[in-house]
Amino acid sequence: YCTVHYFEVCINRRSTIMKFLVPLAFLTLTSAFTVQHPHANVNANVNVAPARSYSNTSLQATLEAILFDCDGVLADTERDGHRPAFNRAFQENGIADEWNVDLYGKLLETGGGKERMTAHWNEVGWPEVIPEDGRAEMVRTLHLQKTDIFMDLIDEGSIPLRPGVLRLVDEAIAAGVQLAVCSTSNEKAVSNLVKTLMGPERRAKFQIYAGDMVQAKKPAPDVYLMAVEAMNLDKSRCVIVEDTHIGLGAARAAEINCIVTKSSYSADEDFTGASMIVDELGDDSESGVTLETLTSLL
Repeated sequence: YCTVHYFEVCINRRSTIMKFLVPLAFLTLTSAFTVQHPHANVNANVNVAPARSYSNTSLQATLEAILFDCDGVLADTERDGHRPAFNRAFQENGIADEWNVDLYGKLLETGGGKERMTAHWNEVGWPEVIPEDGRAEMVRTLHLQKTDIFMDLIDEGSIPLRPGVLRLVDEAIAAGVQLAVCSTSNEKAVSNLVKTLMGPERRAKFQIYAGDMVQAKKPAPDVYLMAVEAMNLDKSRCVIVEDTHIGLGAARAAEINCIVTKSSYSADEDFTGASMIVDELGDDSESGVTLETLTSLL
């Protein structure tokens, strides 16, 4: 009996001790893995690492480059620049053609000036002053002459930049975002337009890639892919600025995000697939397109 009684006493005592030890162990373990709330007692002897916060912008992709088209994007050059330059070149070479505003809008469905003349005359008939065996050479000559006339119009200040272009370019330069113009136009004409309308300091920040540098013009992606390779860019961190469905087609083929800024000839075109569509970039940074706008498209 004594032995049994002694055994029961031990069991009872051990149970009593465990009632205190188990909660104490749990409390100790809980304290070891619990982080103090920011509003807890500041005198408590617990070291709390400061909370790490992230802004929305820090989690977004970084905009690496803006790739602008030229005609219709930087300036509304097609209607008031290239069209009258073509007409003057025709006149100076005894060609009776005169491309009015409406006709030229339809002709723009063909990318590239030389290609435009060739496609038009293949459809309506070639001018008598251009011999059949000299068509390709005459088209090249006319295009060079047209380019010289166009550059004279730029130098005269006849064609201003579109709203918001200069503001966005300056934002990009200040932020270290790379800039390029990727156009089907002649390299000399594009370079002169940027230099004349933006100034030599801004021109120095641009890379120029023109239609004559690639095998296929827009809507082929060649000129944009050339820029990406030459500038060592990440396509996923670039945004293209275009104004026509042909240019948008080139951007999509290159698999680069594209914002469309409508121009005088392209307002009614189909821009399905564009990342964003606007009437203009806008001079007002509060309501216009900004670097933050473009970054949000990535």
